[in-house]
Amino acid sequence: MRAERLVLVGVGGAVARGGALLLRGANGTGKSTLLRILAGLLRADEGRVAWDGEELDDLPTWSRHVAYVGHLDALKPGLTVAENLLPWARSGSRGIEAALATMGLEALAAIPARFLSAGQRRRAVLARLVLSTAPLWLLDEPTNALDTASLGRLEAMLAAHREAGGAVVAATHQDFVLPGAATLELTG
Repeated sequence: MRAERLVLVGVGGAVARGGALLLRGANGTGKSTLLRILAGLLRADEGRVAWDGEELDDLPTWSRHVAYVGHLDALKPGLTVAENLLPWARSGSRGIEAALATMGLEALAAIPARFLSAGQRRRAVLARLVLSTAPLWLLDEPTNALDTASLGRLEAMLAAHREAGGAVVAATHQDFVLPGAATLELTG
């Protein structure tokens, strides 16, 4: 239920390691709601979410398994692009330089986020995924504002994550190349 309205009914499925699932549907059909449930940000009124057979019930434990990128670009405008990535740089993760390079942001590392274009902001948020050690990436409209070159970078990043055994669930309205991805069409 969202805003006293039944949004998702009978939705089910599984995503294997190395797999991907594209969530498609018109606005308001529950794509973002489903991603938020999978991320542990919302609780489902019924049903369950599980990882390797274990139900989502301990949020701190679950949060280690997922990296969530919402449809809004959550960046602190006064911080530089590199400074915005610092909270995601963990021991054992690839460095900030690698994250910037993956999304073609090296030249913008010292620029405050308030000066970025919409596409540059999106790329900066997506660069966080490179720093994540989470095996499940949840992406809400990841292609918004991306140009062709940036879309190619994103597709390569997702392919590398999947080749390493990670999984991806992405909600999108765009044509988005995610080879071998299953599609779940939400009708609302």
